[in-house]
Amino acid sequence: MQQDILINWSPQETRVAVVETGAVQELHVERTLERGLVGNVYLGKVARVLPGMQSAFIDIGLERAAFLHVADLMSSVAARHADDKGEPAAVVPIEKQVFEGQSLLVQVIKDPIGTKGARLSSQISIAGRLLVFLPQDQHIGVSQKIPFEQREALRQRLQALAEAAAQDGKTGNQTGGFILRTNGEDASDAELGEDIAYLRKTWARIKEAATRLPPKSLLHQDLSLLQRVLRDLVSETTQTIRIDSAEQFKKLQTFGQEFMPSAVDKLQLYKGERPIFDLFNIDEEVGKALGRRVELKSGGYLIVDQTEALTTVDVNTGGFVGARNFDETIFKTNLEAAGAIARQLRLRNLGGIVIADFIDMTREDHREAVLAEFRKQLARDRVKTMVSGYSALGLVEMTRKRTRESLAHMLCEPCPVCDGKGSVKTARTVTYDILREILREARQFNPREFRVIASPDVIDVLLDEESQHLAGLSDFIGKPISLQAEGAMSQEQYDIVLL
Repeated sequence: MQQDILINWSPQETRVAVVETGAVQELHVERTLERGLVGNVYLGKVARVLPGMQSAFIDIGLERAAFLHVADLMSSVAARHADDKGEPAAVVPIEKQVFEGQSLLVQVIKDPIGTKGARLSSQISIAGRLLVFLPQDQHIGVSQKIPFEQREALRQRLQALAEAAAQDGKTGNQTGGFILRTNGEDASDAELGEDIAYLRKTWARIKEAATRLPPKSLLHQDLSLLQRVLRDLVSETTQTIRIDSAEQFKKLQTFGQEFMPSAVDKLQLYKGERPIFDLFNIDEEVGKALGRRVELKSGGYLIVDQTEALTTVDVNTGGFVGARNFDETIFKTNLEAAGAIARQLRLRNLGGIVIADFIDMTREDHREAVLAEFRKQLARDRVKTMVSGYSALGLVEMTRKRTRESLAHMLCEPCPVCDGKGSVKTARTVTYDILREILREARQFNPREFRVIASPDVIDVLLDEESQHLAGLSDFIGKPISLQAEGAMSQEQYDIVLL
């Protein structure tokens, strides 16, 4: 499937859209003041060790301490490999491996999300154009996306290149493991050798900085979003990479000529009068992706609800009645929904547990066809997904790897009126709250008068429909009650002033 990549650059924000078949499938946003941390290497300082959770909090200079689990300690990673007898070694408890105040080389593997700090690992990996370098490991591996029958030959070839480079004086006689990336499948020995040398030099700079800089220092920062476009998003299906900044276009060309020569020919400077994102109505699609309801072409629709624990997607037929019978109507709606859900997961960057509630189908062949279509659409996602099939209740359960915040969390914040609940009390409900509060205050205090300050809608209810109850309460407490509308107040806000 052919794809185009559009880049909208400004000094404060970079936006990248991946377009397939004329529709935006992914949106990546990086803000200058909020750049992601995944891939960054820090010299951290152990702030606290929690034996009960087998984890530690590491201070890397951020607002919140980062989280390191025992399973992500390099020594624990090594222990998971089989020993000489072929049996796994026992993992040493974290309190016997790290201590408070210790300096530790760590890498961010998950950005801070919500109230959670960044997730760390002490197993460092450095991504290059063709390879991923594992400086503390000797593992030689190949991407799982490369056909199985080619992997062993590629692994042996990479093993020979790595050993030859380790014995070369130019690389300092270093060891370490490598994983061949998907775009390195057809690379020449010379290209792989250059990537090996570049990655080992990068690791040498990190080690040197760790001896020179104080704890909580940033030792290595991953590439910017612009550079990661060439490294991670470009594939053989990419037709064009269009960018609307002449300055950044030249920088990308220079970077591409050094690290991604095959992508340079696809780079184009966009000079059109219309904003580049208007070419495929991307801003409009982003606006839709921030809403709960997603319309389907057939007339059906999806309802997407994102919570901290999981994301639910509900499929509804809506106004679609075009098929020959009820079963066919449901089947066609679910088939279309399977592709739409996969697209929304990519576009919204939804991760973690996802529950898809397709419309109930009576025929088993329909159920299997919808599940097969769903898996087929998810296969286009570069983020790892796993679908477990239908549950006992007929729900499709799946997971999608989460490494950064979703689009909604990145672009939005909780509503200050409803505080993220998605609904507010009715004006009548607030009115009754006010009447009860006045009665409560009257039993504790003896003011000359009660003055209610509330939103205009609430005041209108008190003056109109609830005027009789308000007058009755005033007579009961023996005090006058005056009203004052305040346009700046939300519907749930009110003050009762004792005069």
